[in-house]
Amino acid sequence: MTDFTLHTLESAPEEAKSLLEASQKSFGMIPNLHAVMAEAPGLLEGYQVLHRLVLESSFDNDEKTVVWQTVNVEHECHYCVPAHTGIAYSMKVDEAIVEALRNKTELPAKLEALREFTLDVVRNRGNVDDAKVSAFLEAGFTKRQVLEVVLVVSQKVMSNYVNHLAETPVDEPFKKFAWEAK
Repeated sequence: MTDFTLHTLESAPEEAKSLLEASQKSFGMIPNLHAVMAEAPGLLEGYQVLHRLVLESSFDNDEKTVVWQTVNVEHECHYCVPAHTGIAYSMKVDEAIVEALRNKTELPAKLEALREFTLDVVRNRGNVDDAKVSAFLEAGFTKRQVLEVVLVVSQKVMSNYVNHLAETPVDEPFKKFAWEAK
């Protein structure tokens, strides 16, 4: 396995230092994912921009969590599932939603439609047929949200793939939410 550096403010490439400072300010720590991404400052910057845009999307906290965790679980990301479990709790997402996502069990109807649509986008690489798009819209979502699913999936591809390549260690605050694919 290739060892990737968990960069600090001192070890990071110069272009990544301000990005890591922003992570420290936002999260009260430098998440290990960001520490790894700092090796490629453009990747870290892109990830931070996408994260901000996801937070500003039209999805509420439950819906953001559904898309994030659906992708994380589908990609079997050992780092992001526990991290987004902790994030979901900090966002006041109901524990039943968090556990249903982690365990692939049924969600309330509208959220289940969001999970199913997200899975269709991921599994079919965006080639989702009109009937499935229509079903998503009929469940109460908008055309904007069809496209915002792509935004969230893009963010998660960046993090999930990096975590697979780097075997990023789970941050201490999220270790209690450890997860393994079933």
